[in-house]
Amino acid sequence: MGSASRKTFLPLDPVTFSNESKAFKALLSPAMLPESAPYCPEPLQDILEDVSNCIIPGLTHWQSPNFFAYFHANASTAGFLGEMLCSGFNVVGFNWISSPTATELESIVLDWMGKMLKLPSSFLFSRTGGGVLHGSTCEAAVCVLAATRDKALKELGGWENITKLAVYASDQTHFTFQKAAKLAGIPPSNFRLIETSFSTGFSLSPENLRFAIEDDIKSGLVPLFLCATIGTTPSGAVDPIAELGKVAMEFKRWLHIDAAYAGSGCICPELRHYLDGLLNPHKWFLTNMDCCCLWIKEPKLSVDSLSTDPEILRNNASKSKAVVDYKDWQIALSRRFRALKLWVVIRRHGLANLIKFALVCFRLKPKVEEEDLNCKLVEAINSSGRAFMSHAVLSGIYVIRCAIGTTLTQQHHVDALWKLIQDKAQSLLM
Repeated sequence: MGSASRKTFLPLDPVTFSNESKAFKALLSPAMLPESAPYCPEPLQDILEDVSNCIIPGLTHWQSPNFFAYFHANASTAGFLGEMLCSGFNVVGFNWISSPTATELESIVLDWMGKMLKLPSSFLFSRTGGGVLHGSTCEAAVCVLAATRDKALKELGGWENITKLAVYASDQTHFTFQKAAKLAGIPPSNFRLIETSFSTGFSLSPENLRFAIEDDIKSGLVPLFLCATIGTTPSGAVDPIAELGKVAMEFKRWLHIDAAYAGSGCICPELRHYLDGLLNPHKWFLTNMDCCCLWIKEPKLSVDSLSTDPEILRNNASKSKAVVDYKDWQIALSRRFRALKLWVVIRRHGLANLIKFALVCFRLKPKVEEEDLNCKLVEAINSSGRAFMSHAVLSGIYVIRCAIGTTLTQQHHVDALWKLIQDKAQSLLM
């Protein structure tokens, strides 16, 4: 980084430190703002100037056309408009009567999305299922884990059996599912991360899953929950949903499909076979954060687990059981009008344009003993300030991730990135 030697650890003066680390350091210095909050109101112009001078320089610009890291917090002008309307109305639709349109629109939009994805009709409100919008994948996962946990414990005879429950996923599954399992009370020792390999495209093997389940049953454990993924975070791998579903059905276990990233792509006819769940429109569906869709085949299980009925919230509509009270589909009581922005995005772009919309993993080809060569390449790219990328480790191999998908990214940005990668790689190999 800069001209300082990696082997030199002498303290740097403030100016030198700033120059050496400017490609990585963009902090909000305490000296930039007062020590305490203002007593009197300040002019809006002063606040906006501080946003420009103090806030923006310290942000990682996720909407930049040169942002190729992680998965994008995608956005669009339609999503921004929907978010603005949502914030302006600022309704708190915890139950139907608190804001009927918020509940009704969410149910309608989730059915729209389900039909766009060609989900089985049993997951739609028009049949026996239904959908809900959460803030994140982890929130949704906690809810479904709680539902299946309570169902299993009831069958087993009580909460004292919770230490017997085991959950399953691949080593590529998003780490939030481990967090969700902990929050649901599943012992960490009972979380099975089944190893994947290059030979299967880093997807979860149904055979290895079966072996893991059978071993646990022999050990006296009770298989509870399987999380399959369509588009894993490290590599974009797609698990064989149909085959895994057969294994889950054989053992009568809950199958949860995490399609948070690549699920949105399944609105494309040529990709629907991968969804044979759960997706985040704020990752690949032009919808501003936060917006995570969850469909449940048997909503009653979730409602039974998460339902609350304090006197202050009781009303005739809820008593009739003819309406949806989304407070019983989530952890929190309060909830945002997320459906509004998703509704605006779908209407403004239309299905025809939404299907016209990626993750590539690569590494330097030369097989050298210095394994951190690819790490140095990522550092060189990011320190240039011209693009931002991230990495993953697949089967012990360090790879570079290139996630293309911000709404501002055009062909010339991708071409410029490719040229930057080539230039930095050439410099490292010389």
